[in-house]
Amino acid sequence: MVSESRPVAVLVGPPGAGKSTIGQALADALGVAFHDTDTAIESEQGCSISDIFVLDGEPAFRALERAEVARAVASEPGVVALGGGAPMDADTREVLAGHVVVFLDVGIADAAKRVGFDGSRPLLAINPRATWTRMMNERRPTYEAVATVRVDTAGRDVADVVAEIVEHLGAAR
Repeated sequence: MVSESRPVAVLVGPPGAGKSTIGQALADALGVAFHDTDTAIESEQGCSISDIFVLDGEPAFRALERAEVARAVASEPGVVALGGGAPMDADTREVLAGHVVVFLDVGIADAAKRVGFDGSRPLLAINPRATWTRMMNERRPTYEAVATVRVDTAGRDVADVVAEIVEHLGAAR
């Protein structure tokens, strides 16, 4: 059990990398809480992220996201999963400095299976495969820059990915 008030690990990566699923399984394996910043924003706002994008615009969502990430990284003692775009914000990158940040890497084939590209993700609503590929090409350098650990999730089951992350966390302590 962890007694610090900072995350054991912060998960970053694109839509479909498995941040929520792997994050929950990792938290369970470590015996700590799991916190998903997107879920927290939806709960606080009383509507979906898609609705926030439509009603208030992306800049409004990013401001909410920036604040929630800063709060979570400062006070959540377990595993924290960030939305895919969160690390693109310079303030968020500063907040992540000094933390164990796990980049869950994935290719488009696996991401498509996991996400389904069904339009529920606002940034992937139009031509989802091309948009995801472009987004990943733009975001990859940032994910790699903020990460202390990179784990490829493509073609792997959750237990295998969690075991690799636990192994990295053990080596980091």
